[in-house]
Amino acid sequence: MKQETKVKLRNYGICVAVEVLIAFLVIWSKGFFTDRASVNVQILADAFFVSGILMTLFAGMMYVSSEGALIGIGFILRNVVLFFVPMGRTKHELYADYRERKLKEAKKHDTRCILVTGLIFLFIGIALTVIWNVVFYNPPV
Repeated sequence: MKQETKVKLRNYGICVAVEVLIAFLVIWSKGFFTDRASVNVQILADAFFVSGILMTLFAGMMYVSSEGALIGIGFILRNVVLFFVPMGRTKHELYADYRERKLKEAKKHDTRCILVTGLIFLFIGIALTVIWNVVFYNPPV
């Protein structure tokens, strides 16, 4: 097996392990085996949905930050700190120069595995919610 394939499989395995851990914590916090089957399906749906949405949003945040959307916040915080440091104003840098330097230094992360596994868990959570709605939901009369 190629080294690149091994790295991808390892990354996907880590992502799935993190999502299963999040799902397990949600299941554990709600008490899975304490009630009827309908409640257990709701708990499973919640667990998969929460872990899926968290990882999908995390992948989105990683993408946004790798594109340089958060560089401005770092620039402002750096200038605030330099304002209070003696002789810090001598290290002043223009925003355009700062942004260019940060984008050169930034390395691109492959967030595809986080996004794919997050969307799969999210889809499973939505499917379990639909199953609960069709099979177990009794609307009030």
